[in-house]
Amino acid sequence: MATDPICGMPVDESGSKLRSERNGRKYYFCSKSCKLQFEKPEREMLFLKTALLVSWPLTIIVAILTYVLHPGYGNYIMFALASIVQFYAGRRFYAGAIDAIKSRSANMDMLIAIGTTAAWAYSTAVTLMPTAFLTGGVYFDTSTVIISLILTGTYMQRLAESRASDAISALMALQPKTAHVLNGNRVYDKPIEEIRKGELLLVKPGERIPTDSIVLEGTGSVDESVITGESMPITKRAGDKVIGGTINTASSLRIRAVKIGEDTVLSQIIKVVQDAASSKVPIQKLADRISAYFVPVVVLIGILSASGWYLIGGVGPNTAILIFVSVLIIACPCALGIATPAALLVSSGKAARNGILVKSGESLQIASRVNVVVLDKTGTLTKGKPEVTDVIPVSGYSKREVLKYAAVAEMNSEHVLGRAIIGKAESGKIKIGFPEKFNYRQGSGIIAIDKDGKRIVIGNRGLFDKEQLSKVEKAMERLELQGKTVLIVGIGKQVSGIIALADVLKGDSKRAINAFKNSGREVWLITGDNERVANAVAKQLGIENVMAQAKPIDKMEKIKELQSNGKIVAMIGDGVNDAPALTKADLGIAIGAGTDVAIQAGGIILIRNNIYDAFIALELGKRTMSKIRQNLFWAFGYNIVLIPIAAGLLIPVFTISIYSFLPMLAALAMAFSSVTVVSNSLLLTRSTTK
Repeated sequence: MATDPICGMPVDESGSKLRSERNGRKYYFCSKSCKLQFEKPEREMLFLKTALLVSWPLTIIVAILTYVLHPGYGNYIMFALASIVQFYAGRRFYAGAIDAIKSRSANMDMLIAIGTTAAWAYSTAVTLMPTAFLTGGVYFDTSTVIISLILTGTYMQRLAESRASDAISALMALQPKTAHVLNGNRVYDKPIEEIRKGELLLVKPGERIPTDSIVLEGTGSVDESVITGESMPITKRAGDKVIGGTINTASSLRIRAVKIGEDTVLSQIIKVVQDAASSKVPIQKLADRISAYFVPVVVLIGILSASGWYLIGGVGPNTAILIFVSVLIIACPCALGIATPAALLVSSGKAARNGILVKSGESLQIASRVNVVVLDKTGTLTKGKPEVTDVIPVSGYSKREVLKYAAVAEMNSEHVLGRAIIGKAESGKIKIGFPEKFNYRQGSGIIAIDKDGKRIVIGNRGLFDKEQLSKVEKAMERLELQGKTVLIVGIGKQVSGIIALADVLKGDSKRAINAFKNSGREVWLITGDNERVANAVAKQLGIENVMAQAKPIDKMEKIKELQSNGKIVAMIGDGVNDAPALTKADLGIAIGAGTDVAIQAGGIILIRNNIYDAFIALELGKRTMSKIRQNLFWAFGYNIVLIPIAAGLLIPVFTISIYSFLPMLAALAMAFSSVTVVSNSLLLTRSTTK
């Protein structure tokens, strides 16, 4: 059983011909109006505006004729005006009811169509055949007010939903419409949907990258903030990847398209957000089961209530009709149907704006229950590449001199530690050149001669004797206890200093760990690194639970052990090396997914390389589930309380006079219920944990 993405009513896929496809996913609808709202929301809004412009003026005139003027031919005038409202403004309800009958199901349009038709038909019969009835009372005001109020509520609901889907609309707006195609020396524009893989494209300064590509020529700065959240533009050179939808802020770039259409990062992000918004959470299954039987049960309650009060309670046929109408209108399950989708739409959109992709509503529900967080180290808590952390000079040398000589020796090296030393020197604006001679000692280090003939040695203890190391041994031991790699730098025959390197923590790691712990969640660091490094990182972050030298299977077994103790475990890792553990955990959170959105393991993907976003995702899960529970409570409570009232519970207290206004109040309450559910969901946009 599918769910209508617009109204939330259950739809039998096998019997429904009302379907649509978007981004490879099929959607099913209970009526043509829901399908139109999904495919062409602007046309649906135009119809609602037109219908309201017709229905409300006529409804007001009918109300004046009913309660103020009472002209001689008033019933005939009201019949004409109410018929326009019933069959023009209200035609969408008849169309929806017919669609439901064709698909052998029931929807809210059927309730509204049956209820308002009953009031209109009874009033029409009284008007055209007055002698056949004991009373001359008509209820054209009831049918017209109900239709006008429900259309107003639907219009307000659509406005609220459009706000909720702003995130998806904003993402779609990032997609360029055309691209500049290079064909030899000729440049021409081509619609983006006609671009093919391998085509050469030109991107001018200030323009958006048309599709995921590789830079062939040019050097420029690209603003990737819309995708990665990074505030500073990234320099792109030949061979670098660029993402469709990002902005080329500097010089022109010549690029080659490598991903097009649905394969691009932006399309994948949009698809993930849409899928999450239209997915179900386990808590919704109860609502779905109830909704499937709701309409026929309500019609039966309406018939039994009206018949019971007419046959046993002694009310007249006109009051019996109003009881029937009140039950049908007040019980419309629209609020029940949209309680979950509305909250999911808002939360997935808010998450996307924070660089967080939630693959399904179920992931959000699990996130709300997580009480243990397991983290990988490299690339998750740390940057994943070494950086120079300490430069300690001896023998009269300065820090800049030690760094300069070390960088000269490393200029011909491709080792990751050497690249880090060169990068540190360059960032300090130290001028360095290539050595005259270079000799790499496997497993030990480098011996080089610079252009001035100075002998430079950089490496581990194996390149130096004990006497040379006496000046730096204590400092080296202290740094190594902190989990750092230490290189010794020698000039000539003496040690000039030491350089310590480490895979440094990301700036927000400490903040994230504190947030997890302060929220009552247990935190584990499980890494393949050695115990010394693992314990040093754990100590810096305040993590008490550490497991070092863990292979992928070890991580899975530890997660399984935690789960066996009743824990709900979230695993946070880089989404590649940690894929088995991410899959085994109750909730996998892939961090630093970047341009690999579609293939990452886990239910939540963090586009930015930001561990604190994982905490935001868990907190958003809690807030979302809270809103869904509030929405379902409101929707269920509304029907549980008001259906008995509509069925005549208050007649012994207020007499049958209550039905002079109850049907109209029912319509107002029904519309208000749906708007309340959507508005309550929109409050998620105000929640923040930043």
